[in-house]
Amino acid sequence: MSFDPKPFLANVSQRPGVYRMLGVQGEVLYVGKARNLKNRLTSYFVGKAQAAKTMAMVSQIENVEVTVTASETEALLLEYNLIKRHRPRFNVTLRDDKSFPYLYISTHQEYPRISFYRGSRKLPGRFFGPYPNARATRETLLLLQKLFLLRPCSDSFFSNRSRPCLQHQIKRCSGPCVRLISPEDYGQDVADAIKVLEGRGAELIDDLAARMDTASQQLEFERAARLRDQINGIKAIHSTQSVTRNATEDIDAVALVSHGSDHCVSIVFVRGGRNLGSSNFFPRPGIAEAGELLSGFLAQYYLGRDAPSEILITEPIEDADLLEATLTQKMERTVRIRSGVRGVRARWLEMARTNAELGMKMRRATEATSAEQLQALADTFALPNAPQRIECFDVSHTMGERTVASCVVFGPEGALKSDYRRFNIEGLAPGDDYGALRQALSRRYARIKRGEAPMPDLLLIDGGPGQLAEAVKVLQELEIQEVRVAGVAKGADRRPGQERLFLPEQPMPVLLPPDSPALLLIQRIRDEAHRFAITGHRARRAKARTQSILETVPGLGPRRRRELLKQFGGLQGVARAGVEDLAKVHGISRKLAQSIYDTLHVSG
Repeated sequence: MSFDPKPFLANVSQRPGVYRMLGVQGEVLYVGKARNLKNRLTSYFVGKAQAAKTMAMVSQIENVEVTVTASETEALLLEYNLIKRHRPRFNVTLRDDKSFPYLYISTHQEYPRISFYRGSRKLPGRFFGPYPNARATRETLLLLQKLFLLRPCSDSFFSNRSRPCLQHQIKRCSGPCVRLISPEDYGQDVADAIKVLEGRGAELIDDLAARMDTASQQLEFERAARLRDQINGIKAIHSTQSVTRNATEDIDAVALVSHGSDHCVSIVFVRGGRNLGSSNFFPRPGIAEAGELLSGFLAQYYLGRDAPSEILITEPIEDADLLEATLTQKMERTVRIRSGVRGVRARWLEMARTNAELGMKMRRATEATSAEQLQALADTFALPNAPQRIECFDVSHTMGERTVASCVVFGPEGALKSDYRRFNIEGLAPGDDYGALRQALSRRYARIKRGEAPMPDLLLIDGGPGQLAEAVKVLQELEIQEVRVAGVAKGADRRPGQERLFLPEQPMPVLLPPDSPALLLIQRIRDEAHRFAITGHRARRAKARTQSILETVPGLGPRRRRELLKQFGGLQGVARAGVEDLAKVHGISRKLAQSIYDTLHVSG
């Protein structure tokens, strides 16, 4: 460490603020907040021995920057923003920063729509949630559609219907698009759905029962039967949920479980007294111990999204009062953080702890399986160590049309989707798979050699000896020798488990047992490369087929295209026309006519 803390500590402020530990290249190693900057920073460099992770970070510090703030609350918010921006490797960070899904009802419309929603909640209407995941949200949406027949369609679709769609025919919508239901009756269904989402199901059941009796007395038996089905459906929903009686507050129960350096935080979501499920998080621990980790997790998690009125935690945390005050100010309502609770709240916490334990076990089992598969790969391909980065290439096209090559990347934690790449292949004869692979590999590994991406330990090619030879040739031309390369060919009847592996130094293919851990991982990676390639190819092909070939002619704008089609009665007439005929159209020069003719006939 070249950083000298003595002159720095002699001049640092004792006011609240945020500090940033910087490394050799100026990268942010750690961001922290402090009530007293001088005292907090002194603890890193003076006094008792620190934990191993803290000492490892301190040894890499080249500079420390501080920002003095007006209050501790301001310091907490600044710390959150800096961690989110820089993602320092010694901080507690969350992998999943995606916002939670909601159900949205456009109550401002005559016939409101109910839909899945994720994003800023600034639209007019009502939002319900958050739900723990997209699956739970869509299941709730489907149940409400079945019970109350609310429209799920977009406004543009709704406004342009002349007859009911399939949703009406399968009894998932009451057909408001063609006024098969009055606004008043539809509004009643919307109000009933809102009661269910607000946790007022028992009240709604009583109301529906009264309406059912009235309908029966008026001999409206079809309406009474529908009300009966709604009552049964709501009862079924309630029977599958844990409900806190007489509870209307929103509560999150948060439990932390730690095993060595592995940590799992589980959150159970309670809305309107109903358990909406749970989500598990595996924060990168940074230099924090278990107690500090929970405090850091809560700040990072709740400062980035809406907080419920009550957050239950398994153990007290430092600065709970500061986080409470900050969240209360942010939400403009009271937010409480509580530990040591009893009764039903203790049961919510116990449920969260159980989920965290289970999540940790599943995580460890998955990591063990992954480690076993990677080691089996190392044994199969004679690698010195288990591969930490694997790339796989595949090529997809339809009879040579719109060829796309894919590159998927896997590591010890599975698919690294942010590193995936697709390559649109151009300038080759249709169906030239070898040339397509050569073009994709050349583009990819030229960039890797320039340092734009990490070098993989293992390169898999979906194909046999021919594709493998092309890959080896590209790597040799780029003077890349440190990558192990292998071809993966399907068996005779293309069934999983019969794959043949081709290696550059072996004339005969390698056959692994169907239950081989290495083969199972190879199949998974190869299938993902195929999926990614064919998805890109289909998208490219669909785009090409919705675009007129005339749109590809340079200098031919919309007005001239319309004039051409009008004069010749359509694209076929334009294609049959000669250069002289095309040049007679108003606005079409002879040069442009030649360009149109060449485009149509070369492409044809």
